[in-house]
Amino acid sequence: MSHSIRDALPDDMPGVLDIYNDAVLNTTAIWNENPVDLANRQAWFEARATQGYPILVAVDDSGVLGYASFGDWRPFEGFRFTVEHSVYIRSDQRGKGLGPVLMTALIERARACGKHVMVAAIESGNAASIRLHERQGFVTTGQMPQVGVKFGRWLDLTFMQLMLAPGAQARK
Repeated sequence: MSHSIRDALPDDMPGVLDIYNDAVLNTTAIWNENPVDLANRQAWFEARATQGYPILVAVDDSGVLGYASFGDWRPFEGFRFTVEHSVYIRSDQRGKGLGPVLMTALIERARACGKHVMVAAIESGNAASIRLHERQGFVTTGQMPQVGVKFGRWLDLTFMQLMLAPGAQARK
């Protein structure tokens, strides 16, 4: 079964919700502990659309296989050229190469939006995500021990970043 990558539609939000809640309940990729409802993902979809930021989905005949998006890294004007991204793959599709495909498309979108830096905040024990980011050209820029908690244990955070436009002049 082949897949395609496209901009998410409102009708994709139930599939996105399932992937999101699976990550909440079963992984340390998302540091929330409680699942959300469809209204939450719909509001997130609308917020991204209002900001002009993409939500990309990988889809096939079975539905949404994974999604990727980015948003403002920090809510201050000086950070307007930096975004933080997320990529999540449906549990039965992990390890099949969708992560790099979604990441590549998302990076292209960030460049097209005139962004300068893409930031990743990854639970330090998530070796697969760290490797994925390294293969995409991200470098580790920081380690923050025990800044989060989930499943009754402290979590460390690894910051990585990709320079989207190396050598670009700062602009207003």
